[in-house]
This record gives sequence, structure tokens and C-alpha cells, in this order.
Amino acid sequence: MNIFEVIVLAIIEGLTEFLPVSSTGHMIIASSLMGIQSDDFVKLFTVAIQLGTILSVVVLYWKRFFKSFDFYFKLLAAFIPAVIFGLLFSKKIDELLESPLTVAVSLVLGGIILIFVDLYFKNATLDNADQISYPTAVKIGIFQCLAMIPGISRSGASIVGGMTQKLTRKAAAEFSFFLAVPTMFAATAKKLFDFYKDGHTINSQQLNLLLIGNVIGFVVALIAIKSFIGYLTKYGFRAFGIYRVIVGTIIIILLLSGHSLKII
Repeated sequence: MNIFEVIVLAIIEGLTEFLPVSSTGHMIIASSLMGIQSDDFVKLFTVAIQLGTILSVVVLYWKRFFKSFDFYFKLLAAFIPAVIFGLLFSKKIDELLESPLTVAVSLVLGGIILIFVDLYFKNATLDNADQISYPTAVKIGIFQCLAMIPGISRSGASIVGGMTQKLTRKAAAEFSFFLAVPTMFAATAKKLFDFYKDGHTINSQQLNLLLIGNVIGFVVALIAIKSFIGYLTKYGFRAFGIYRVIVGTIIIILLLSGHSLKII
């Protein structure tokens, strides 16, 4: 990987991680267009730059993270389903990660759901993510597990999960952001552990690339989160749904035309 590729991927990660559009699908297209060859460090990079995006959530909502211990326990309750499902189905998840077609189909189907989701959940009664109950947190966590299917979108699944529990679009999106912190931190920690367990090390050049990627991802995510909340509150999910369908269709067309797409 070179600096240009790092910058592009970091911008994509920062823009798409918290939007319901699937960062995986966008990584596929970008890496394919740039001809990035997948290796152990590239795979580590695409996960480890999530640390920057995690930090953006903590910075934007720092008061919420220091409000009460109850907040942390609710996040833990919502996080546990992902741990259980991840351990039970890790091999199947790895297999799905090798299938660009799975990503494309997931993008299209998820997009169709987002196009109509605002019509189905009109009677939201909870506008404060801090006030959700523990059972509600667990249910949202179960919805997040759907994102283990590549292309579903972690944020999209957890936001829709929140809306099924009577959360407003804003409250559901914010809880999705909060839930991303333990989820993405755990994913990054596991990837780093596996990287070193397999006998790899990070040299100074690779460390610089990780630092650059995280800084860019952090800045872009700050902008994306603030813009997303404002847009979502006013306009809803329809545009994101249409966009997902378009991106998924592009990937399907590329695959049918014989283009080789690899998930990095």
C-alpha cells in the first residue's frame, strides 16, 4: 500500500462506517479500482483504522461516556450478542467475506429495506438513547449481528433494530454510534492479536500508514457523524437505500461482466 491508497481507504472508512451503506462494499470497489493486492497487513489496516473512527464517537459524545455506569452496562448488554454469534459462526463469516456476490446482494436487499423503513416505523416514542432498557439494548445487539453478513452494514442493522424498539431515527442512530465503540474496538483488538499470533510484526513504515489512516478516518468520521444525524433527522433513510441499491447493482454488473473483485 502507498500513501495515496491509505488516504483513499481512510476517507472511505470515515465516511461509510457510521452510515447505513456498508463500508465493506465501498472498500471492495475502491480496492479493486486501485488494484490493491491483499496481504496480512492490508487486512489488518482495513480493520485497525477503525480505531480512529471509534475515537470520533467518543470525542463527539464524550459527556455521554462519562455520564453513568448504567450507560456502559447497557452497551455491554448490546455487545454480548455479537461476541456470542462471532464465536459460534466465525468460520462461516470468514467464508462469506470471500464472496463479493454476498456483499452485492446484501447491499441491494438492505437498500430496499431502508427505502421503506421510515414508512413502517412512524410511531417512535423514545428520543433519548440513554433511556433504553436492558432488554431493548440486547434486542438492538441481536440486530447488529446481522451485519456479520458482509454488505448488511453494522450501523444500518443496529439503527433499524433501534427503530423496531420505538426509538426515533436520531436516538437509534446515536445508540448505534455508541455500540460501535466496544464492537469495533473488539474487532480491532482481535485482528491485532491474530496478526501477531501468526508471527507478523509491524515495521516503522507500516506504523506510519496506520497512524495516517487513523488520523484521516477520525477527522472524516467527525464530519460524517454530525452531517448524518442532521440529515437523518430531517429526511430519513430513503436516499441511503437508493444509494445502496445503486452500489450493489454496480458490483453485480462488474461480477457478471467478468471483473474480479476481492474483499481486502
